Amino acid sequence: EAAARATPGQTAQVAIINGQGAETGKATLTQGATGLLIKVEATGLTPGWHGIHIHATGQCEAPFTSAGAHINHGDPKQPHGLLNADGPDDGDLPNVFADAKGAVNAEVFTTRARLADTGPGQWLLDDDGSALVIHANADDHSSQPIGGAGDRVACAVIKAQ
Repeated sequence: EAAARATPGQTAQVAIINGQGAETGKATLTQGATGLLIKVEATGLTPGWHGIHIHATGQCEAPFTSAGAHINHGDPKQPHGLLNADGPDDGDLPNVFADAKGAVNAEVFTTRARLADTGPGQWLLDDDGSALVIHANADDHSSQPIGGAGDRVACAVIKAQ
């Protein structure tokens, strides 16, 4: 049986805000046939690696706990971590790197989320939307509940336009 495929091409561009509510960048999400490409352009982060995840609720009120937990609607729910033998959950993404000036310019790809109405992964544009959240620290991709990624320091609301 062929894997589910999405119709490619749908895009969404979303503003990334920091804990003070200032816009510090943008994320561009582009639907592919087998997954979602997420381009992240942001400033104002501490230099080094940062965990980044897709969260289940499209709300970004500091300290961004309003974004809820990761999208993880499977039954049973998957444990966190790209390197977890029993994971990953649907919100897990590779880390992004902020340069010495605190700027991130990265692309990450996931087969576990989608903008398209049908296809592989969790649909991000449900009634309450979803959020892209950048954390203070790197994600170790295995420990629970969030891989040691720490506080939520930036957030972008993903909702139907």
